[in-house]
This record gives sequence, C-alpha cells and structure tokens, in this order.
Amino acid sequence: MKISQNNYIEFVEKKSPNTKEVWSLIKAFVVGGIICMVGQLLMEIYQDTFWMFTEVQIASAVSGTLIFIGATLTGLGFYDQLGAFAGAGSMVPITGFANSVVSPALEFKSEGMIYGLASKMFIIAGPIIVYGVIGSGLVGLVYYFIYMWG
Repeated sequence: MKISQNNYIEFVEKKSPNTKEVWSLIKAFVVGGIICMVGQLLMEIYQDTFWMFTEVQIASAVSGTLIFIGATLTGLGFYDQLGAFAGAGSMVPITGFANSVVSPALEFKSEGMIYGLASKMFIIAGPIIVYGVIGSGLVGLVYYFIYMWG
C-alpha cells in the first residue's frame, strides 16, 4: 500500500495531539519570566552581600548559581516536569542549558564514566557550544573591524 502525501498529512493530523497555543505561550512566558526573576533576585542578593565585587563578577556568580540550580533540579527529576509544563519557557534561560547537558549524562551513566557520562554529556549542548563559539568569534571580528576602521 502506497501512502500519498495527502493521506500522510491527514494521518499525522489525526494522530497529533491538539495544542492550545495561547495557553502554551502564556505558560512559557510565565515560567521563563519566573526563572529570570530568580536570576535578578540572586543578582540583588549578591550585590548586597558581596559589595566588593564588580558587576561582571556578580553576574558570573549568578550564572553559575543558575546553572547549578538547573543541573540539580534535572538530577532530582524536577526540571523535566517543569519542561513538560512550560515547554520552551524552561529551555530558553541558562537553566535550560544546564538541563540539556545533565539530561543525556544521566541517561547514559550506566555505560560508564568515559563512554557514557563524558561522551554523551554534550550530545545536545555540543552543537550549541560549537555554534555559540563560532558565532561569538565572528561577532567579535565584526566589532573589531568596525572599531578599527570606524
């Protein structure tokens, strides 16, 4: 039996769950906003507590803290539930990046430290890191040439 393009599209539409796009957008916006509010709250706490550090150092500490929180929540199994509820709202902030590194590592830990944990850890985040480094390098070159000749 040969399936035509139209039959396939009809089949997929029947089997695909209906999504409530507006409600999904609202949940993503709210959860992403709450994660960013936690980051801002940490920034305020760190500025009040560690007043001798520069703003860049405090921002780095906040990023590290958010990565730690995201990795810990992933390890405990809570971040997957948050992701199922909020969708992209939980994946866009820095905690989502931590989740994308820790999830494959947990999944393949039974294969050992080298072939499982270490090799699979960057299976999702690896392309993000590669293209992030390449993109930031290109942007840096553009800024360099603009300021050099501008």
